[in-house]
Amino acid sequence: MGVNEVEPAVRLVVADGIGTIELSRAPVNALDHAAQAQLREAAQEAADRRDVSAVVLYGGPDKFSAGADIREMAGLEPIDMVLWAARLQGAFTAVADIPKPVVAAVTGFALGGGCELALTADHRILAPEVKIGLPEVKLGVIPGAGGTQRLSRLVGTARAKEIMFTGRALSAQEALEIGLADRVVARDRVLTEALAWASQFVGGPSLALRAIKQAVDLGTGTDLRSGLELERTLFEGLFGTRDQLTGMRTFVADGPGKAVFTGR
Repeated sequence: MGVNEVEPAVRLVVADGIGTIELSRAPVNALDHAAQAQLREAAQEAADRRDVSAVVLYGGPDKFSAGADIREMAGLEPIDMVLWAARLQGAFTAVADIPKPVVAAVTGFALGGGCELALTADHRILAPEVKIGLPEVKLGVIPGAGGTQRLSRLVGTARAKEIMFTGRALSAQEALEIGLADRVVARDRVLTEALAWASQFVGGPSLALRAIKQAVDLGTGTDLRSGLELERTLFEGLFGTRDQLTGMRTFVADGPGKAVFTGR
């Protein structure tokens, strides 16, 4: 970087087919206005790049994210908060909308917006020391970056309400037990495990993976009949793709697991 250039708070690093969205705003990766914009840009880049098959969210070896910058937020007038909240939620939605498998590698506290950021992922790997939760009620507000909606869909409404009503921090083990975490591994193994999870999708049928994510994320937000219609439409749309032709012809000729996909 040049002498006058500032290290970005959020950046996308791509290697071996995996895009890692790295948070690096000291001391706790709080997302101010600039960092929110960078997060949105990184998510959009990860979504658009054909050399990215899966994405890892990572805040460093001993932290994840404190979420929104409370110091910045506390100084805003109500009219300013209307725009600020929309930008914050929009940045997190951009991560949730990445049409590829996304895993959160959580090595440190993930409270408030940090938990909300982890909730945008499809898979969450936590270190044993992690505390995770949505304590916004203790500030006299509610989660505003997707927490009320994503947590409820993940762990159920009654459990989500209890977590948000009390604002308590959950241990990694409790998060695992209720489905908020998918795995708990030693802190020095979290990133390695996240990269390994992501790597299984490199060279995979990216169009089918995209369709699975759309079917689940959009379908579970509607009634069963509408969800089934969406599933059928996505299923039909995959026929005629090169990956579908390759996958089925290879299965018939050579058995399962032999196809080489191109993402087309």
